[in-house]
Formats: sequence, C-alpha cells, structure tokens
Amino acid sequence: MTKLPFLCHSEPTSGENTTTRKRIDRKIVVTESIEGTLPTVKIICEKCKNHEATWVIRQTRAADEPATRIYQCTKCKHKWREY
Repeated sequence: MTKLPFLCHSEPTSGENTTTRKRIDRKIVVTESIEGTLPTVKIICEKCKNHEATWVIRQTRAADEPATRIYQCTKCKHKWREY
C-alpha cells in the first residue's frame, strides 16, 4: 500500500507545483442614462398628462409573484409603478 502525502490548502508548497495567476484589470463603464433605448407605451402621466412613457419590468417581489412594471414619462420624467 502506497501512502500519499496530504496537503492542506493553507500549507505552503515547495514552489515547483504552484502557478502564478496574472491579474487582469478591466474598466467598468457605468452609464446612468439609457434614454432612447427603452420601449415606449401610450399611457397618461399622472403628473403632466403627457400620453407617452418608457417602461421597464423588474422583479421587485418574490419570484412567485408577478413582476413590477416601472413607467417614466417622456416629458416630465415622473416615475410610477404598476404591480
């Protein structure tokens, strides 16, 4: 019966079996404005009575409940939700 050595991950190694990983730094670009890329719908804004708004769907509650539709008026930028 051959005995195999046990190495814990916290024990230093001899160096011959180790590899060096090269760190790759990437730039992350955050864009706050996605205006012009969202779908629009004909709906009346509660605030300015405009007839057009953009919308997105977000899962704001539990997974077994329906998603929330978030609207933003194209004229006054007012936001509201529909559950």
